[in-house]
Amino acid sequence: MSPGYDELTCDFLIIGSGGAGLMAALHAYDLNPRLNIVVVAKGLVGKSGCTRLVQGGFNAALDPKDSVEKHFLDTVKGGAFLNNQDLAWALVSDAPEIIRKLETKVGVFFDRRPDGTIHQKAFAGQSFDRTVHRGDLTGIEIVSRLHDQLFARKITLIDETRALDLIPTKDGSGIAGALLLHQRTGAFTLARARTTLLATGGGPRMYKFSAPSIEKVGDGYAMAYRAGCDLVDMEMMQFHPTGILAGASRLSGMVLEEGLRGAGAYLLNAHGERFMQRYDPERMERATRDVVSRSAYIEIMEGRGTPAGGVYIDASHLGADFVAKTFPGMVRRCAEVGYDLTRRPVEVTPTAHFHMGGVAIDDRCRTAMPGLLVAGEDSGGVHGANRLGGNGVAESCVFGARAGVTAAQICSELDMHAVDASAVNTALDAALAPLTRPEGENPFAIRDRVQAVMWEDAGLVRSGPQLARARATLDELSDRALHCAAPNERRWNLAWQQVLDVRNLITVASLTARAAEHRTETRGSHARSDFAKRDDGRWLVNIHLQNDRIFEVPVVMTRLKPDAAVPA
Repeated sequence: MSPGYDELTCDFLIIGSGGAGLMAALHAYDLNPRLNIVVVAKGLVGKSGCTRLVQGGFNAALDPKDSVEKHFLDTVKGGAFLNNQDLAWALVSDAPEIIRKLETKVGVFFDRRPDGTIHQKAFAGQSFDRTVHRGDLTGIEIVSRLHDQLFARKITLIDETRALDLIPTKDGSGIAGALLLHQRTGAFTLARARTTLLATGGGPRMYKFSAPSIEKVGDGYAMAYRAGCDLVDMEMMQFHPTGILAGASRLSGMVLEEGLRGAGAYLLNAHGERFMQRYDPERMERATRDVVSRSAYIEIMEGRGTPAGGVYIDASHLGADFVAKTFPGMVRRCAEVGYDLTRRPVEVTPTAHFHMGGVAIDDRCRTAMPGLLVAGEDSGGVHGANRLGGNGVAESCVFGARAGVTAAQICSELDMHAVDASAVNTALDAALAPLTRPEGENPFAIRDRVQAVMWEDAGLVRSGPQLARARATLDELSDRALHCAAPNERRWNLAWQQVLDVRNLITVASLTARAAEHRTETRGSHARSDFAKRDDGRWLVNIHLQNDRIFEVPVVMTRLKPDAAVPA
């Protein structure tokens, strides 16, 4: 009897084709061209994912007047000292070399000053202007050049294929690969690998307003949690302060980049007041994202918002020519939905942007499970309680490269393990179940309900009662999702894909709400109305979730302590 799937065997399986996945493939291949490497993307390889959406840039200490120590201090202070400091140090110390590799080896072009040095611009939370960029479309430049490089190498690229679950080894000692679903045909493939990398991107799509690409529903977090991985600081969800408000358009929630505020754009409430004067008079619009987003949210909630329920960003005083020349991508994006960024204010709202939490890793991207690496937004700990703008694509590239190096090294040490066949069949049955029901719950309605409850009760400002309500609602939705139905046709079945998305979305939302309920203080992007102050005496701990357990581990201060913010 046919098992219902075909098989693929490789040395290194990469799930995700954003910056982390592509950098991992490139570095692993160049260290060992004999490796059989497979990259699987839920969308199109090189054309989907969040790295491609990056507008702002890549933080790296390149200027002689800057230093990795300053970059590190900014990163840890921005993260409210919740960072894994070893990971944060790896980020800042590798970033300059990765920039040089991207230019000289990959062929990326960054903007330059008249003297030929790389231009670096201002982002919030920086003590030095260190954001390297390509206009305001940096992500497209990086991902496109990486994609070009993969074509020059013998690497297998598989489009429009999602991973359903990680598959353990037969003896339970680690991960042996993943079960894949080809969305175009509805066929399944069991991918067996010596090493598997999770690099699928984050899950902010569980919120009503969100910035990531549409396929980002937390697949990596959910698969890792089901496999028994340890997830850390899932309560830390970053909201970017300037998501565009465009009615029912899919562009609603998409980010207008931080460089606008760095260049001097104002944030105004409906009365025309620069409201940041009330919340951070020293840094104003250049305060960190958590502070600015929360301030905008308070303005809206206290009745000083715009008619559409947002605030305004106004760059008109910078000069129309300057704005058009410096931010051409943002000007085009605004024009698509009827705004003129060069001459008039644009309505914006805080929008879910980046999950600082994720799978616990070491500085080589290894998890506690042999055979499984994690890099990029799927991992946790680098950014602590809040990520600085420009550190996201830096993380993807730095840790993607590290994952590739690690994979090249350990593939030669690991045998190909037999898979746990029962786990394959369980994943297969769960995926096919919606197709067997003639009628059932509507996955699109459940998705909308998840996004509403997370926005209302587990969003920018939370409280214990709100989070308890959110968890109860998510439990109810989780039960309903077990009874979702989809037309019994496997090829390009969007309803079926939505059922699979919703399952993961609910898992990640529940983990986020549970960790947020546990942390009874306000720190970084996690704001509690019932515990409004940061409490270093009690809460300098990371919150871990694993196998339905929640537990705390004290933050290890290997380099900096919060009381002095000087080398420990």
